[in-house]
Amino acid sequence: PNSNPNPSTSTDIKTKTPPTAVDDGKSPFQITTPIYYVNDKPHIGHAYTSLACDVIARYMRLSGREVFFLSGTDEHGQKVEESAKKRNMSPQEFVDEVSQTFRNLLHVLNISNDAFIRTTDDHHKKAIQHLWGEMTNNNSIYLGSYEGWYSVRDECYYNETEVDVEDGTCIATGSEVIWQAKEPSYFFKLSDFEERLLEYYQDNPDFIAPEKRRNEVIGFVKKGLRDLSISRTSFEWGVAVPVPPTPGDLETQTEEHHIMYVWIDALANYISAIGYPQDEENFQKYWPASLHIVGKDILRFHAVYWPAFLMAAGLPIPRRLFAHGWWTKDGEKISKSLGNVIDPLELVEKYGVDQTRFFLMSEVNFGNDG
Repeated sequence: PNSNPNPSTSTDIKTKTPPTAVDDGKSPFQITTPIYYVNDKPHIGHAYTSLACDVIARYMRLSGREVFFLSGTDEHGQKVEESAKKRNMSPQEFVDEVSQTFRNLLHVLNISNDAFIRTTDDHHKKAIQHLWGEMTNNNSIYLGSYEGWYSVRDECYYNETEVDVEDGTCIATGSEVIWQAKEPSYFFKLSDFEERLLEYYQDNPDFIAPEKRRNEVIGFVKKGLRDLSISRTSFEWGVAVPVPPTPGDLETQTEEHHIMYVWIDALANYISAIGYPQDEENFQKYWPASLHIVGKDILRFHAVYWPAFLMAAGLPIPRRLFAHGWWTKDGEKISKSLGNVIDPLELVEKYGVDQTRFFLMSEVNFGNDG
């Protein structure tokens, strides 16, 4: 359902969008925010990303383009399970409550998204299990065991060079890391896609923007990619790993103890929301996505893991990925984890909707911190 019941669809003023290296200027246009993690209420960073997408979506509609503007919430993972436990709530009750605060934010800011997806939606769970099956069928997933450094806050695995062992933190994000004891895990053969990714970046120089972020991604991949642990057995709140059905089974079976890595679950929202794998017509209409807009802190997941997953499943890669900068306070990134958040609803209450929208979109050069 629409977050805003009356999205801007006026075509009274039409200005054709000029074609670019990544857009023909006329095809249906899918634009996405990242889906927002529901371990706490939304802050100014979520408002910023949503507004950026809204501005572009409205412009495309005014230009006569058919637009599908997607937002939503990421509702699985260890961090959510722990947050719910602290509130003495079930994970489902917790995510129902917090997801609604993100819907409310989009409504208050007059964001014109066409759909709002939740990773707890049944159709999404079926889609991600199908995607997992496709990657398995193409020999890109295998069962092994994992031990190493893991950040619950970032929902990310880090290697030794990315961790300050003495402080027990990730060097890049400052998040606490813990040593994950050896446990069974399914792995994605990320190492098999190193050369394919580098070749794709070279052949599609406009895929990642701004250029400095593109260079960061290329540098990361050139250091070498390790196979990625993509399932966990130490918590329960997530989508169960599917196993190949036995002859005669009509329903997808699930691996009892393995839960999918939250980033596979989250990234697949971009395709589950447009009908993958059941609604082939709608999927073909909007995929590959025209534009993913994300914060720079989740660039690795979108620029490395996501294209590799799609390659493994035999699916097209999005046309463009733009990583914007951070809003900062006292020189530090504004984030829930650091406890320095600014509530965008308070800005709206004090200054008004249009004033807040204009300020957030005009104050910082898009792509930079500010």
